[in-house]
Amino acid sequence: MEIGFEINLENIDDDSTPMITLSEVIEHIFCPRYTYFLNCLDIDQNEHLRYKVLKGREIHERREKTNFDYLRKRMNCVKKEIAVYLASKKYRVRGVVDEVLWLGDRTLAPLDYKYTEYSDFTFKTHKIQSVIYALLIRDNYSAEVNRGYICYVRNGNKLKEIVYSEKDFFEALSLINEIFEIIKKGYFPPKTKYDARCIDCCYRNICPK
Repeated sequence: MEIGFEINLENIDDDSTPMITLSEVIEHIFCPRYTYFLNCLDIDQNEHLRYKVLKGREIHERREKTNFDYLRKRMNCVKKEIAVYLASKKYRVRGVVDEVLWLGDRTLAPLDYKYTEYSDFTFKTHKIQSVIYALLIRDNYSAEVNRGYICYVRNGNKLKEIVYSEKDFFEALSLINEIFEIIKKGYFPPKTKYDARCIDCCYRNICPK
């Protein structure tokens, strides 16, 4: 079965439009001061030294060499693209989607792999990431995207479906706008309300309490 969506070449990232990465959005959710230190003061966070980032990259590299067709059959997937780089001038975001799935009902969906424990509760960072992947796919393929999937590798590739609502898209776009407001105005935002997050923060030694 062939589904004829083609990527929108007008969205190719040519530096003509300021863009942030998906990682920057997730870090902003973790703490808005990430945005300030990284984008306003240009202080690198050295994320390549963090265990979870390294482990996540290892999982993604291994996943690309592994056959997960049994998972895709459960989602009625008829076609896939792996490790797809997408940029959107409309949404000012770029990132790499683990997989873009063509489903039997002629909609598309992102599939994301996580090296974390499965939970019935969906973490905000996981959901927002999936929603923004959906926006990128919508804008680049001009296709309907109404749900996405997360595969939790540590639980034997347990699969979770996320059905998007208009509220989800509004929240994601509001976060993106919030990030660009900090970058544009250069103001120092309040820190996260969760003090435990400060313990593992790469900016903890320079961040005022």
